[in-house]
Amino acid sequence: MFNKKITENLSKSSFIRAMFEEGNRLKAIYGEKNVYDFSIGNPEMEPPVEVKQSLLDIAMSKEEGMHKYMSNAGYEQTRKAVAKSIKNDYDYDIPYKNIIMSAGAAAGLFVTLKSILNPDDEVIVFKPYFAEYGFYVMHAQGNLKVADCDESFMPDIDSFMRTATSRTKAVIINTPNNPSGVIYPKEVLLKLNEAIRQVEKKYNTDIFVLSDEPYAKIVFDDATVPCVFKCFDKAIIINSYSKSLALPGERIGYIAVDHKIPNAELLLNICIFNTRTLGYVNAPALIQRVIQQSCEAKVDVEDYKRRRDLLYNHMIECGFSIKKPQGAFYLFVKSPVEDEMEFVEKAKEYNILIVPGRGFGMPGYIRMCFCVSYETIKSSLPKITQLAKEYFK
Repeated sequence: MFNKKITENLSKSSFIRAMFEEGNRLKAIYGEKNVYDFSIGNPEMEPPVEVKQSLLDIAMSKEEGMHKYMSNAGYEQTRKAVAKSIKNDYDYDIPYKNIIMSAGAAAGLFVTLKSILNPDDEVIVFKPYFAEYGFYVMHAQGNLKVADCDESFMPDIDSFMRTATSRTKAVIINTPNNPSGVIYPKEVLLKLNEAIRQVEKKYNTDIFVLSDEPYAKIVFDDATVPCVFKCFDKAIIINSYSKSLALPGERIGYIAVDHKIPNAELLLNICIFNTRTLGYVNAPALIQRVIQQSCEAKVDVEDYKRRRDLLYNHMIECGFSIKKPQGAFYLFVKSPVEDEMEFVEKAKEYNILIVPGRGFGMPGYIRMCFCVSYETIKSSLPKITQLAKEYFK
């Protein structure tokens, strides 16, 4: 009666959202302070003061026409501000015309995939990966293929070579990574680019690298995020201000197409066409103006580091195995039992909500978000200790 493919995929829908809804149910029973919800990357932090002030000033402005349509690619001045921000962050010049403002990274990814994929083209991701990528690819009529990572959650280049075929059209990378928090170093990205070149030569095809970068400004311990434009021949950055400015509900981000891509202007025009015809039309007008004024701002990363260290150190003391995250705001924890779903259910008995690793393509792990309040993390520690004693005697 309804769309068969979507109906079938409802049963595979996000573990993250399922745990989030379970959290709401438990909070209604036990009270919000007695439930420790580490399930969803929904920043507890408020946006930086510059963002709030900008929003206030724009909302109170007497300028006329602020709520009208603009170019489907977004305001020229906003795109210039984003291009300047990329220059400041990566020392890389990109024309503002190669920037398209999007309704968040999700819309940016879907628009881009819809612009480069033909039916049954393949998109490669590396474990662990954000599960929604599969649904974006599905809606773009492509097929998701999963390559392995090594023991440090870095892309396995040999696995990529085994996974790539004549139908491979794109690779999605996410660094800092959700859920592992690792940052792919430049040498790894350069090796991946060389592997992509080999596949392109073998099959006489073009492969695009889509870099999903919402956590690029949330990095710790003096780590740096390499510029994908300097590492790949055909790179497209898809970014969002949901995390760096704590604005997930505002749905604002951008697509940045490297000028080195052959026929980049045509690709941009296709992306702009898809932005309009897929129903986004353009990114929201007022928040574009806020980004124009505030895109260089960022949340208090040291505060996130404080939360990371509190949760990470306690988990390690309890006996859990974790690779310390270099960025983003997640811990990817080795489950103390082979079936991590069993561990997820046991954690719920202590009102601790975590997400199973199979939702990220890696059974045997669980993800915990430390973007919750410091007080929530601190209050959860005795419960985590009790949970750990079930497994580490």
